[in-house]
Amino acid sequence: MDDAGRDTVEQARAARAAGRLAEAAALYEEAARSGEPRARAHRLRHAGEIWLELARLDRAEAALDTALAGYRNLAAAPALELANALRPLALLREAQGRKKEARDAWAEAGRLYAEAGVEIGARESERRTQALAE
Repeated sequence: MDDAGRDTVEQARAARAAGRLAEAAALYEEAARSGEPRARAHRLRHAGEIWLELARLDRAEAALDTALAGYRNLAAAPALELANALRPLALLREAQGRKKEARDAWAEAGRLYAEAGVEIGARESERRTQALAE
């Protein structure tokens, strides 16, 4: 991670810990302008999660869609990182009332969590996928 990006990420973490969520999300977005592709995707995922928490669905969607695309463009993105990017996107799609897209994201996240050996994530994804199928 480059020094400027590292400093900005640390500022974002501090802002988040202090409850300054909008500031933290903006700082993560700023940090995503630099660094290698995996770091940029990771930073955007954090921004998107925070925007989702703040119910800023427009900002969350932009950050999460870009983060997921970034992870998918990596030569070998770890299953856990992809799953962790899909989870907030699935939550966003639920909040937007986009049930089929939410269900698809949960199903993919569940497969990836299972592949990564994260049982709690796989169970949550399965439960939510089934709930959206009803």
